[in-house]
Amino acid sequence: MLLSVLQANAVVLDVEANLRTIEDAAIRAADAGADLLLTPELFPVGYAPLRVRDELDHASLPAIRERLAQIARRNRIALVYSLPAEAAGTQSWHISATLVDAAGTELLRYAKVHLFGDEERKAFVAAAQPPAVVDFNGVRTSLLICYDIEFPEAARAAAGRGAELLLVPTALSAGYEAVPQVLIRARALESQLNVAYANHCGSEDAYTFGGGSVVAGPDGGLLAEAGDAPELLFAQVGPDAVRAARDDVPYLRERRPDLYREWEAGMAPETGRPGDSTP
Repeated sequence: MLLSVLQANAVVLDVEANLRTIEDAAIRAADAGADLLLTPELFPVGYAPLRVRDELDHASLPAIRERLAQIARRNRIALVYSLPAEAAGTQSWHISATLVDAAGTELLRYAKVHLFGDEERKAFVAAAQPPAVVDFNGVRTSLLICYDIEFPEAARAAAGRGAELLLVPTALSAGYEAVPQVLIRARALESQLNVAYANHCGSEDAYTFGGGSVVAGPDGGLLAEAGDAPELLFAQVGPDAVRAARDDVPYLRERRPDLYREWEAGMAPETGRPGDSTP
């Protein structure tokens, strides 16, 4: 399967401009034969959590989702996009990611579990549901968002449910280049799956993004990587390399989760001394 990854600069709260950027990437990706286009975190509305919370007309979100589905249908390419999504039973919002197929049909939606920084925590609420997995073009596919992938437990939760491809919209600020260069490759290697990571570039309000989008294979090798400018990446991904890696070194089969739970139960609080149960 040919995967495309958009790295670009969004305009905060200029949905029309951002949808044009996505459509242009979808046209180019489809012309190149790509099956799917992955876009960055909150790209259709721009990454500025407090402004998105306070200034975005949240009643417009269903229409934005429909326009993104139309982009997928019009260009006959599957699409992963990220938008705010209402937290069920509350007046609060999650950061979500959605996979729609080339007919614009929603296949998968995931809400971000690990929020990063004060602005995200003020603007959104953390979700708690694990990443689900769907069969997409013969590849078992799952979603995480940005900071989630920096926790090995999140990637392992997807891999343990059968994921062979992990799609990650992100909004990673400049100065954290070790995340795409080290952590993404480590997540791919230790859970033996393909990981695609799509970042913003340039400045959006107070944020400056470093780009550096990557696709890593199940051996930890880089299949594609971007610099710090707008770019459309391409990489071939599929289940065969994943299955070969898991047969060669069976990390998932040889895990000992019962033992790990025992270890965690005996861990000291983060701020305490080893073996000290006092606050």
